[in-house]
Amino acid sequence: MLKKIGKYIFMIELGLKYIGIFKKTFFHPSITLKPAYQQLSHDRQAYANSTLKFLNIEVEVIGSLPKEDKILYAINHRSLLDILVMENIFSKSNKNGSWIAKKDLFDNVLYGKFFEYSGCMSVDLNNGKGMLKFFRSMKKTLAKVDDFNIYIFPEGERNKDKCILEFQSGAEKIAKANKLSIVPVFIDDTLEKVFADAPFEDKKTVRVFIGDVITEGDLTTNYKALIHSTSQGAC
Repeated sequence: MLKKIGKYIFMIELGLKYIGIFKKTFFHPSITLKPAYQQLSHDRQAYANSTLKFLNIEVEVIGSLPKEDKILYAINHRSLLDILVMENIFSKSNKNGSWIAKKDLFDNVLYGKFFEYSGCMSVDLNNGKGMLKFFRSMKKTLAKVDDFNIYIFPEGERNKDKCILEFQSGAEKIAKANKLSIVPVFIDDTLEKVFADAPFEDKKTVRVFIGDVITEGDLTTNYKALIHSTSQGAC
């Protein structure tokens, strides 16, 4: 019980600290988009790495991220820890970008400002005008930030099952509208349970598989092929 309480206290205190750090860039009166996203990405990664170190979790990567940017990374989603694990990987490859998240997360009283000020992009799936605004904002950002990447959970919500949920169409629509390559990423662990058990006395290793850039076929088919190539087998 004390371990769990200590974990939440640590993350809340660190989160509040980083909200203050994010705000300095988010509200900077003269910073342009490219250096802003570079700084926000760097600060998100620093938060993630500090948290993973406290939880005693290390990330093992199978495969590698493309050297080029303007990539859409499609990632399975089981826990908020997924974001921290991916930020750790992006930090090692000096990647900048933004998470696509539902508007509900930005409205949350506890952590909404963390998402907003850290440079995540909000999308309202139930609002036509909101979707149009989102796509316009995305196109503007990609035009002005040449090293920008997009991180998205195509399942659209946390998944507690072994296999992936049916992918929503948003990821492929975003990639097509902005002429982005798609890279599938599979986190081969149930991070909801990992987070519940953390912090660990002995280091816990989480494996993440990076697929190849999708050159033909749809995202779902390629993603299932990536899963099939791992120890988890076919889903």
